[in-house]
Amino acid sequence: MAQEHQHAATSLAERAAEAQKATWVSVAVNLVMTIAQLIVGWLAHSQSLVAHGLHSFSDLLSDFLVIYASRQSAHPADEAHPYGHARMETAATLVLGASLTLIGGGILWESGMRLQHIDALQVVEYSALWVAIATVISKEGLYRYLIRVAERQRSQLLTANALHTRADAASALVVVVGIGGALLGWSFLDLLAAALMGFMILRMGASLAWGAIKELIDTGLDESQVEAIRATLLETPGVRGLHQLRTRRMAHQALVDAHVQVDSRISVSEGHRIAESARARVLREHPEVLDVLVHIDPEDDMDPDIFAARLPGRDALLAELKPLLDGLPKPEKVVLHYLNGQVELEVFLSHAFFENGEALKRAEEALAEQLKAHAAVRCVSLNCLIAPK
Repeated sequence: MAQEHQHAATSLAERAAEAQKATWVSVAVNLVMTIAQLIVGWLAHSQSLVAHGLHSFSDLLSDFLVIYASRQSAHPADEAHPYGHARMETAATLVLGASLTLIGGGILWESGMRLQHIDALQVVEYSALWVAIATVISKEGLYRYLIRVAERQRSQLLTANALHTRADAASALVVVVGIGGALLGWSFLDLLAAALMGFMILRMGASLAWGAIKELIDTGLDESQVEAIRATLLETPGVRGLHQLRTRRMAHQALVDAHVQVDSRISVSEGHRIAESARARVLREHPEVLDVLVHIDPEDDMDPDIFAARLPGRDALLAELKPLLDGLPKPEKVVLHYLNGQVELEVFLSHAFFENGEALKRAEEALAEQLKAHAAVRCVSLNCLIAPK
């Protein structure tokens, strides 16, 4: 067990180190491109390049957000966070999505205002075109690097950052077209490109924020993933049915809890073994699952008519049945089965009682007659305990 915990901690540390390395590469590229776009865009009178520079600046902010979140999420589980800190990534994704939505909306608004005064626009210079082309190339290369790391780690936050970079490359391509059109004499194309880029940023931000919100409100896994987990549970030896399966995401992983039905007559320890076996199968066959909570049921307890909670407990039930057992030897063991809305009792007596067949027969007949008036108890069986432990 200690080795498993050590291995898990090492994996988390390696994962965090790789994520931070990828993010620092992104920081370097975005820093250079932000400075180049803002300075050249301002000097070359290109509104779309300046807008893209602001977008690249938002990339820098998101990179630092990723670095912080990856460090925090790598911390192992503790008393305050028994499931770990993975949802730091989710919270960071929500912040990133919200910030992109605001930035995109701002760019879209500013471009719309400037489009109303096209005559006052200054002539765009060629230097803006070359910087825009360099931006497309650098952003696309950065995207391909980041998405490989994100897929290897199955990180929602790194994927979000990579998609953000791809959106930046696509929007930079729009800027190239806009600047090219402006250089050919259609000045409004530069502003139109800025407005289109703002819309793309807004849409991407809203999508990321919505995805993070769905995770924070415990939206379940995709139907195909749920069905695959269901099949794994049902294939576990000893599992006879599955009447409740719930899932929820936790950053790049998932949490599962299930109610599985087993033979109603087996022991608690055997039921526990089946539960552990089912849990191990899911963890082994579905690497994206962080943990599984398996609840063992002897029957489908989703039916309110058979809820065991409304039946009397052991002490109350034995007190009610004490008069019925008068005349019998003191039971060596009593096993209760709460099934189908009633209770079945297995009473274990000394083997000496069973040597007298007539006494046993009279006892069974008396019990059967008296149980007709007892609503909670279906039957009582008398058993012989040969070798008590």
